[in-house]
Parts: sequence; C-alpha cells; structure tokens
Amino acid sequence: MSYEMIALILFGSMMFMLATGQRVFAGIGFVASAAALLLYGPGAIEIPFNQVFKLFNWYAMLTLPLFIYMGYILAESGIAEDLYKMLHVWFGRLTGGLAIGTIFLMVIISAMNGLSVAGMAIGATIALPEMIRRGYDKVLISGVVQGGSSLGILIPPSVVLVLYGMIARQPVSKLWFAGVFPGLLMAALFILYIYVRAKLNPKLTPKLSEEELAMPMREKLALLRAGIIPFAIFFFMTGLFVMGWVSLVESSAVGATAATLAAVAKGRFTWKVIRDSSMKTLGVSCMFMWLILAALAFGSVFDGLGAVKAIEFLFITQWDLNPWTIIIMMQLSFIIMGMFLDDTAMLVIVAPLYIPLVKALDLGFDNQLIWYGILYTITCQIAYITPPFGYNLFLMRSLAPKEISLVDIYKSIWPFAGIMVLTVIILMIFPQIALWLPEHMNVKG
Repeated sequence: MSYEMIALILFGSMMFMLATGQRVFAGIGFVASAAALLLYGPGAIEIPFNQVFKLFNWYAMLTLPLFIYMGYILAESGIAEDLYKMLHVWFGRLTGGLAIGTIFLMVIISAMNGLSVAGMAIGATIALPEMIRRGYDKVLISGVVQGGSSLGILIPPSVVLVLYGMIARQPVSKLWFAGVFPGLLMAALFILYIYVRAKLNPKLTPKLSEEELAMPMREKLALLRAGIIPFAIFFFMTGLFVMGWVSLVESSAVGATAATLAAVAKGRFTWKVIRDSSMKTLGVSCMFMWLILAALAFGSVFDGLGAVKAIEFLFITQWDLNPWTIIIMMQLSFIIMGMFLDDTAMLVIVAPLYIPLVKALDLGFDNQLIWYGILYTITCQIAYITPPFGYNLFLMRSLAPKEISLVDIYKSIWPFAGIMVLTVIILMIFPQIALWLPEHMNVKG
C-alpha cells in the first residue's frame, strides 16, 4: 500500500471517529495510536508516550490555566459587569453608543480571557438584555455580540494562539504581538459599521433619555474606578511583559494574581467564585492539553510516513499551484470544517498537513507561520459564525434572551462575517499589518 493511500486512510479514519460523536482528542489520539502500532509494531507505543513528555516540557503550557483562571475570576466576581456599566454610562450619549460600548467591552474581555466563548457569554447575558430594554434593534445587537466575541481568539492573551504556537513550534509572544493590529483593525471596522448604520437609520439605536443619563459626577467617577480594574490588570500584566521584566509564563502569573487580588479587594472572592472559576479553568485547561497531546501524536505518525512531503510535491511541484491559490484553498476548507467543529478541533486535525505546507510555500516574506496563525484564527471564527451550522450560532441561541430567535441570529451575522472576510483580504495584501509588531518587539519567553 502506498504512503499516500495510508495517509488517506488515516484522515478518513479520523473523520469517521469524529462523525460517530467521539470527543475530538479521543478520536484523533485513538487513530494515531492504532496507526503507530499497525505500521511500526509494539515499539511504536512510545510515540504517543514521548509526546506526553514533550508536552510537559513546554513551559508555555503553564500560561493556559493561568490566563483562563484570570478571565473566569473577573467574570464570576462581577468585575466584568462593572466594566459594562461604566461603558453604558460613558458611551450612552454617542450615536449607537451602547453597541459601540459593547465592542469595547468585547475587546477588553478578550484581553482578560483569550477565549471567544467568554466574550459571548458576558455579552449575551449582560449587554443584550440591557440593549433590548432600551429599544436597540435585536438583529443588529445580536451581530454585535457575535462579531465582538470573535476578537477573543485574536487579541492577546489569546489561548488559541498559544495552542497554535505549541503545535506550529512558533514563539507565543510573537503570535500575540501579531494579533494586536489585526484585532484592533477588525474592532475598528466593527465600530465604523455600527456608527454608519446608526447614522443612516437612527431607529436601530435610539438615544438614551436625559433622565437615564443623568448621574452625578461623583457616581460616574466611582463607576469609572470600578470599571477600570480590568484595564489596570491588563496593562500591568502586558506592560511588564513588553518591557522585558517578566517572561510569558510570569506574565500569566501576574495577571492571575492581580485578578484574584481585585476580587478580594472588592469583597467578592467568595467560596462560590473560587469553586466555579477553578472548575471551569480545570475543564478548559484539560481539554486543551488532551487536544495538543492528540495533535502531537497524530503529527508524529503522519509525518513519519512522509505524507507531508508527498502532499507538498502534489500541490507545489506536480500541480504547480500558485502559493496564494493554496492559501485560499486552505482558508475555504476551514470555513467548511467550521460548520461542524470548533477552532481547536480544526487546528488539531489539519496541523500535520497545513503547517508544513505553509512553511514550504514561497509567499515573498518572512515569518510565514506567524502570519498564517493570524489568518487561521480569523478564518476559523468566520467559519463557525456562518449559517447554517456555525458552531457559535447555536451557542448564541442558548445564551441570548428569548426575544432573539435563531432567524434573528442568522440574519445578524452577515455584515460582521463580511467585515472579517475583508480583514483577511487586507492581511493577505498587507501581511506587515500582522508582522510589523512581532518583528520589532524583543521580549522574554
């Protein structure tokens, strides 16, 4: 049997396992282990075993539970809700102010947690009911929360970029810096869209009454102090990292400690907050660790067959495809897979194939794997906010108030998906938007 046929069987078996409803890490890990035993004999059991030690030798792994814990502590203790109240008061007079303030909220939540799910949960449970009560168009604001939450896997500290960095063997710090300008660009385009829509059709975002906005300056300043805590934590954590005073792992420890102290200072560090934050952190962290372990094991077997070289020969030499054509084909495959899988599952499945292929392409600039990591995160988010089976669409429906139907959610997402596609196109035309910052920053770890 040819190596190409073995590779096809491996991928086919993996997709079959996922189709049966198995957990992603279990399906991929089982195929990797079974293939290693069948192809190389009993001694091949050391392949997945060795990946465990490789996984635990990556110090960047320590950042995952610490950043996830930081985000959950800030959310469970209500500090994130204080932030929204502050944005509600200070943006209330602006056209479309609450919707624009929600985008700002999502940017900050992204910087607190690094997961899109956290931003969507906070936006759907805090921001959506408030905007509906004040007469905002439910289709528009549903798109605002879904689009804004997509920033969670792009703006540092992005947990998904940590995962990509480990699998692609790229510095996490460079990936983080690469995500800053694209994330802010996408947020700015969201805000511009909301502002223009609100100007063209003021009925979509009615202005708040003077009675609602009438608040003594003393109360406004008190609310400002309460809402500014997440800003302070983020800038303290990243500031020490950027200045080179702490490493990546130490930065995550600073953030987790600062979030805990903030909850203690506000008198909200209760047993329930500790228990809920710890349980959620443990669940998400273990999921990521198993996914990385499965990806490493599968990648070792797949690459050991020479399948990656065979595919490179097929695409680049035999078919003589343009490098940009190959990149576009990859992105389209993410959009199709994203209808059924989340971003981490997609990365684990395609990493053994796509990452070496991107490295082999001649795109005309350096740090291609760093740049592609940003393209991957944006395209994955497009994939699972796109109907009919987008992963986030159904999550949004389960979190949103009953006034917002699934049809509203479907209708709401197209403008924001279009803006994200535009961002990808801009990054393909101007890759330095993502690469300038990591090329000019020198940090520890």
